[in-house]
Parts: sequence; structure tokens; C-alpha cells
Amino acid sequence: MDFTPSQASQRQSLRQTNRVGSLGFSKVKQLIQRIAFKRQAQGSVALVGSGPGDAGLLTVRALQLMQDAEVVLYDYLVSDEILELVNSKAELVCVGKKAGFHSVPQEQTNQLLVDFAIAGKRVVRLKGGDPFIFGRGGEELEVLAAAGVSFQVVPGITAAAGATAYAGIPLTHRNYAQSAMFITGHLKGERDDLEWATLARGNQTLVIYMGLMKSSHIQKQLIAHGRDANTPIAIVEKGTHRDQRVFTGKLSQLADLAEGAESPALIVVGEVVTLANKLAWYQAESQQECVELDVASGV
Repeated sequence: MDFTPSQASQRQSLRQTNRVGSLGFSKVKQLIQRIAFKRQAQGSVALVGSGPGDAGLLTVRALQLMQDAEVVLYDYLVSDEILELVNSKAELVCVGKKAGFHSVPQEQTNQLLVDFAIAGKRVVRLKGGDPFIFGRGGEELEVLAAAGVSFQVVPGITAAAGATAYAGIPLTHRNYAQSAMFITGHLKGERDDLEWATLARGNQTLVIYMGLMKSSHIQKQLIAHGRDANTPIAIVEKGTHRDQRVFTGKLSQLADLAEGAESPALIVVGEVVTLANKLAWYQAESQQECVELDVASGV
């Protein structure tokens, strides 16, 4: 679209007037309210990705739906900081799955979504990261579609993008990695159908979700299929959270590093990890702990 000089001047003036830094958070709220919002229909479900944890990474659409919801079904990976932004009058239902904690079976979660929607509620299914990346979002929507329940999807920043960015690890880099692959270490049963020869290729970044418990298996398979044992690796624990920690080392040390990390955590394999210390902007900002395995001392 072409603009006349006066129109362009008006647009520039408006942008300067609306600068967030000079007008504070009240103006931010006003600006968000100016973004078109089509209210969610009664008796429908919004599948919403909440991102990796930092509430600042929420999309505007996600925030709008959370504020308008009557029922919110959420996972353990949704941070307290984000839950505080949900409509205070909404019913909160935890349907998370976490080792060592009470877990709600997936079938029960599916049925709750259908039941609340049939009861005429505006339902938000709030998931950590992005609902379509290892989040079972597709499975839940299949159930809703079969039940005739209308739905919408709001993407979120997946952990592979958010956690690595906050750890100073670019997923791709012309000098180190021309591709990036995302896999889950949470295998169905004891089956392992992964193409390890493909995953072990050089010049690529491999990001592994939910891989801590399988770290020894992952380490052995990658090395056995050709990945150099000295390949740099990182484990990003609680990525984008205030208590984020980044463990770095070599592929041959992955299992040892994993013993000191806690879920949720992301494993990153590839030469891009060498940039972590140089590009660790969030480390300086939040004074996060950065841990490197000391081979000599065994610590």
C-alpha cells in the first residue's frame, strides 16, 4: 500500500506517540485492547500454547483468550507467572502429567474438554510451549472434532526456540549448523524407532525434549551412529524461567550432566553450543547458574 507524505508522517507520529518505553504499562494495556479480538464462542475450546515459561513470551491472542475463559485446563509446564494472568473468575483444572506426581490420564483430559464444552463453557486448554510440538494437541483436537465441538488453535513459542534463545544458543548458524531437528526422548513404551544415523549427522543441531531419563541411551546411540563424542552439548533446565540453569559439556558426558539436572529440561547437541558463553545474554540479566562439567575433578 502506498502512502502520501502526509499520511506517512501521521503514521510515524503515531508510532512515536505509542512507544511503550515512554508511556509505561498502562499504555501497553491500551494498545493490546486495540488489537481486534473475536470473542470465543460459548461451548467451544481454544487450544492455547503458553510458551516455555516467561510470561512475556505469551502471544496477545493467548492472553485475550485466557482473560475471557470460563474454564482453563492447564498442564504442569504452565508457569505460575502465566496462570496469574488467567481470568480470576475462571475455573482452573490441573490436568498435568509429571513423574512422581498425581497425573490425569489423557482419556480423562479429553473427556473433560468435551464435557465442559457441551455444558456451554468457553474453555481454554492451556499447554506449555506449542500445543502441536510434542504436546498431544492434535490428539485432543481429534477427540473434539469427533464429538462435534468447535475449536481454535493459538500457537506458542516452543521450548526448542525459547529455551535455546535464552541460553544464548542459536539453533542454526552458517558456520556450525545448516539444519535443526526436534525429537522427543519420551518413547512410547520401550520402542525405539528413531533413525539414529540421521540424528547423528554433523552440521546440524539436535534438540531433544523430555530426554533426561533416556540420556544414557541417547548418548550411546548418537556416538554409535557416528556423532563425535566431543560434540558440544547443553542441557537447559527450566528454560526462560527466573531459575533457569544451563549445563554444558561434551556428548560423552551427557549422561553425567543429566544426573545433576531436573525436569523440565531440554537437551541440545551440536557445535552451536560453543556459542553459549559468548551469547548468554539472559545469564547476565538474571544471574542464572551456568554449570560446566569438570572432567578432571568429576564434579
